[in-house]
Order: sequence, then structure tokens, then C-alpha cells
Amino acid sequence: MKAYIAKRIAYGIFVMWLVATVVFFGLRAIPGDPVRTMLGPEATDDAVQSLRAELGLDQPMHVQYIDWMTDLAMFEFGRSITKGGPVSSLLADAAPMTLSIGLIGLVFGMSIAIPAGILSATRKYEVEDYAATFISFMGLSMPAFFIGILLAVVFGVWIDLLPIFGYVSITEGFFPWLESLLLPGIAVGLPYGAIVMRMMRSSLLEVMNEPYMKTARAKGVNGRVRLYKHAAQNALIPVVTIAGIQTALLLAGSVTVEIVFGIQGLGQLLVDSILDKDYPVTQGVILVVAGILVFTNIVVDLLYTVLDPRIRYGGEQT
Repeated sequence: MKAYIAKRIAYGIFVMWLVATVVFFGLRAIPGDPVRTMLGPEATDDAVQSLRAELGLDQPMHVQYIDWMTDLAMFEFGRSITKGGPVSSLLADAAPMTLSIGLIGLVFGMSIAIPAGILSATRKYEVEDYAATFISFMGLSMPAFFIGILLAVVFGVWIDLLPIFGYVSITEGFFPWLESLLLPGIAVGLPYGAIVMRMMRSSLLEVMNEPYMKTARAKGVNGRVRLYKHAAQNALIPVVTIAGIQTALLLAGSVTVEIVFGIQGLGQLLVDSILDKDYPVTQGVILVVAGILVFTNIVVDLLYTVLDPRIRYGGEQT
């Protein structure tokens, strides 16, 4: 297992290097000059050249790339071109907001998807199944930002129950923090939960038709034991896979949802940095998101051994 974890970490580092390289050269291939964007169209050529030299943008591309990789090796993301401060500080301010939205969306989506998927599978072609299927299709058909707008109108304007703008730090209290993020969390959690629910239903239906489940039924094993100990546990393996992959959906949904609710998270920071052609900030945000996805995939792989003891890595035998 240790060898497998080390191998996965090495692979994750390679992926991060590849992402960093593609982002670095990809951003610089986009037409436009960040220095002229900062100084405006009336800036003189001398002013542009001076600022470009100050920011290191006058160096050859390979020199800039080596400097970028050297900074990354020391966990430094450089300085923002437009804001002037360290990129790491900007990321540290924005990341908790996005991660909080993702966490609430993950908890909400999974807490709804797993029970609804089990109910839908065990009540196949009944009212509960049709209701769960309808709700999941609604969640799949509506983008997160649209769900966020609906939630803001209903719960923030009509009912006036929850705040619909801004972010409250958890240091100011758990419940104010939760209230400020509940609506955006639900907005990204609904599409996520809809996908997981459909996978849970189909996976559980497949497992329930396996020969060993029929044998357990014939031996008189209690229905709840068959469902939760044998069927649900095995059905969760593909569900965990799709849930891990769909973590990207949470992060992608947060970009537009943050704009809807006026939250200055990673999504808003990424949009602003792209519009301002702020290379270091854009690179930093994308690397942080990529790092979250790589870490999630490693965790998903390790969860397999918890759900199914027969699965071993690194040549181990059961």
C-alpha cells in the first residue's frame, strides 16, 4: 500500500507539472499585453517597457518559465501583476470561500443522493422512484448559477430567510458562516447530487440482481442486512468513483455561483485575473484547483479498499 501511495503521489506531481507547463505557455499564447492593460491605451512606450522590465516580462520565454518553476518548487506563486501583492496571499483569502461552498455542496449532495438512490432502487417504478428521478433530472438540466438565482429569489427576496450576498468568515461564528454559504452550497450541490443519485440507483439495481444477493435472499437473510451490508456497500464502489470525478463539477459550478452571490472566491479571482491578463494569479488559481482534483482522485482510490477489502494495491493479496 505504501508503494502504491508513493506511486500515486509521484504521478500527481507529474500531473501538476504538466498543468503548470500548459497553463504557462497557453496564457502567453493569448493575444494581448498585460502591461498595456494595466497602464491603459494612452501609456507611452517607455512606460510600458519600464513596467515590463520591472515585472520580468521582458525576459525570454524560457527564462520566465524557469523562474516560474523555481518559485513553484519553493511553493511560491509569484506576485500579482495588477494587484502587486503575493499571489499566495490572494489564494489564501479566496480559497476558504470556494472550499466552503464546495464542502457544503458535497455534504448536501451526498446526504440527498445516497438515500434517494437507495429509495429509488428499492421502490423501482413506484411513486418514490418517479419522484426521485424527476428531481434528479431537474438537477441535471439546470446549471448551478440558475439554481442559485432561483434560490436567491425564493429564500432571499420572497421569504427573506437567508442572506444572498457576501461571505461571513467562520471566525465570526459557525451559524453566520453557514447562513452566508447555505444557498450557494445548495446551488452547486444539487447538480452534483443528481448525478450521484442516478449512479447510486443504477449501481444498486445491478448489485441486487447479482447471484449472491439471490442466494442471501433464499437463505433467509434479513432484508435490511441484505440491502445495507451486502448490496449498498458493493454498489458504493462505482458511486465513489463518479462522486470523486464530479468534484470538478462543484468547483466549476462555484465560479458562476460566486458571481451570483457576490462571493470573492477562487472563481471570481480566476475570472478577474483572466480579464486583467494577470498571469501569475491565473496560473496560481488553476494550479490550486488542479491540486484539489489530484488529491481527490488519490483519496477515492484509497476509499476503494475501505468499501471492498478484496481490493488491494501494490501486489498485496487478500
